[in-house]
Amino acid sequence: MVPWLLTKVINFFFSVSLGTHDISFVAFITATEMPHLQRHEEEKFFLNARGQREALPSIQDSPSKQLSVVVPSYNEEKRLPVMMDEALGYLEDRQKQDPTFTYEVIVVDDGSKDQTSKVAFKYCQKYGSDKVRVITLVKNRGKGGAIRMGVFSSRGKKILMADADGATKFPDIEKLEKGLNDLQPWPDQMAIACGSRAHLEKESIAQRSYFRTLLMYGFHFLVWFLCVKGIRDTQCGFKLLTREAASRTFSSLHIERWAFDVELLYIAQFYKIPIAEIAVNWTEIEGSKLVPFWSWLQMGKDLLFIRLRYLTGAWRLEQTRKMN
Repeated sequence: MVPWLLTKVINFFFSVSLGTHDISFVAFITATEMPHLQRHEEEKFFLNARGQREALPSIQDSPSKQLSVVVPSYNEEKRLPVMMDEALGYLEDRQKQDPTFTYEVIVVDDGSKDQTSKVAFKYCQKYGSDKVRVITLVKNRGKGGAIRMGVFSSRGKKILMADADGATKFPDIEKLEKGLNDLQPWPDQMAIACGSRAHLEKESIAQRSYFRTLLMYGFHFLVWFLCVKGIRDTQCGFKLLTREAASRTFSSLHIERWAFDVELLYIAQFYKIPIAEIAVNWTEIEGSKLVPFWSWLQMGKDLLFIRLRYLTGAWRLEQTRKMN
């Protein structure tokens, strides 16, 4: 099954035009410059618990918290409360046990059409704006763009990406922290720990349709073949980065939608940032924004173009910053 699928995937992506040179040319001329963090005026501020505007900090500032949790949210008024209750319950308990532990949760509303910001702001009112902040984007940027905005407005020494659906049990952050610590010494204080669902693959295959299993195998092959080696699950939304690693990788990121994780790890491997892949508990939650066939097709195209745009020089990473 797998060899047949890989043949089909390769043939599809390399026959969408007259040949490899044509695809490379398309990738080159359609490449966009690395998106600068352009904020609308409203996105430069957050509302404190009293409803007053305060300026957001910068990733370039010295960290003042041990942990920042960035939660990208698009139309998540229904699923967000479950995730926030679990996360804040864990973080509050941890702070009670260790008063030196400090944290913040940043909910980035990615141009939602529902009441996501209002739902999130209730947690700001309950816990205070030093612990919970809501950034409301004027228009939808995509998951990667929303996380980038949150990362660049964070105050933590370590930064956790966590999905709004709560599919990963929040206490598993301790597994990521251990994985991160096991990578020490960190070159230039940079390291990444990726949550992984790879250990659940056999179980998920048994529950998925044959078609979705084929798509999954195809996507995994393209990730390995084109972009990222050695990471079995690039798409788990539970990732922990040191502040320095987050600044370096997100500053170089071009992709702002679903395939951003792959480019993020591609950049990390280019700069030889150490990466740990850590098994986490994960439950599939209803309400996914992904439409199986078209989303996988879009991500497959993005993977091909990520590789070609770096190969052709349309996108560049600064060689002087690459570590020896």
